[in-house]
Amino acid sequence: MTVNTQGQRLYDGVAIGASILCLIHCLVLPLLIVLLPTLAAFLAFPESFHLWALALAVPTSVLALTTGYRRHRRIMPTAIALPGLALLALGALQAPTEAMETMLSVAGALLLALGHGLNWKALHKSGAPKKGNRRV
Repeated sequence: MTVNTQGQRLYDGVAIGASILCLIHCLVLPLLIVLLPTLAAFLAFPESFHLWALALAVPTSVLALTTGYRRHRRIMPTAIALPGLALLALGALQAPTEAMETMLSVAGALLLALGHGLNWKALHKSGAPKKGNRRV
């Protein structure tokens, strides 16, 4: 199955956006709740939030990285992003404390975003057609 370049960029863009949202959730939201305790009642997320985020991150990332690699043949984006996914999974599934969950999730989201950014850049450098032109 081939994916057009516009679709590939969309997958990487969604993955980068999800990583940024994860960082906001892990870093900014707790700070806001500490500074403004009344927000805690309105901004509470269920415990299953991390599992849902991971369920979105894994297939999106695998699809974007796999199709990207098929086009540009550079392994570095995947070599950086996969440990990021592993750290996100550890944070969501195995972290013994909230502080450890936050550290693992932040490190994982940063690596994942970096990997997708490199994937996007490699796609651009590979001479893939721009938006509107389709490579089959």
